[in-house]
Amino acid sequence: MHWIDPTSLPETRGKVTRFLLNPHGEVDGLVVGSRQVHVPPHLSKQLARHVALGDSIRVRGVKPRDADMLAAVSLTTKSGVVILDEGPHHDGKPHHKPDVERKPMDASGEVALSLFGPKGELRGALLDDGTSLRMPPHAAAELASYLMPGAHVHAWGHGVKNRHGRTIEVDEIAALVDAPQAD
Repeated sequence: MHWIDPTSLPETRGKVTRFLLNPHGEVDGLVVGSRQVHVPPHLSKQLARHVALGDSIRVRGVKPRDADMLAAVSLTTKSGVVILDEGPHHDGKPHHKPDVERKPMDASGEVALSLFGPKGELRGALLDDGTSLRMPPHAAAELASYLMPGAHVHAWGHGVKNRHGRTIEVDEIAALVDAPQAD
C-alpha cells in the first residue's frame, strides 16, 4: 500500500492487546482494543522492535467493506516512531519468509475474534487463549460457522510458537460438543 498517503486516512487509537502471527511466525497483525489490525509481514521486525503488548498506538488504515478490521498503512508508536508500509520491495530487497520449523499442534477454546486477510477475506479465528487459527480463504468460507465469535472449537494442524504468540495452520477443525451453552 505504498501509494496511499496515510495522512489522508482516518486514525484509530487504542491499546495493543495481542500480536497475531502468520504461519511463518512473523507478526502480521495486532489486536487493538477488540479490532484486528492487519500489518504486512515485511513490517514484522519493525513492529516487534517498536511495539509491546499494552502500548497505546495510532493506526491509519483501510477498512474493507465486509470485515471489522483495518489493513494498516501506518502505525505510530507511543514514542512517536512511525512504521509506514512502503511496500515489500521499497528498499530494493525482496521480503524473505523465515525458515521456521512448524510442529504438530492442537488448540481448543472459544473463538474471541474472526481473523481476516488485508482485503477483508475470512482467514481464521483467534481463540480466547490467544492462539490464532489460520486457513486459506476458500476453506474459511466453507467453515465460517466455526470461526465466528462465540463458537467453541478444537483445531489440529501444524504451527509455530514464539515470544509474540502461537498460530496453527488448520488441517482439521471440529465443534466442541461439551462446550458451555448460553442460557
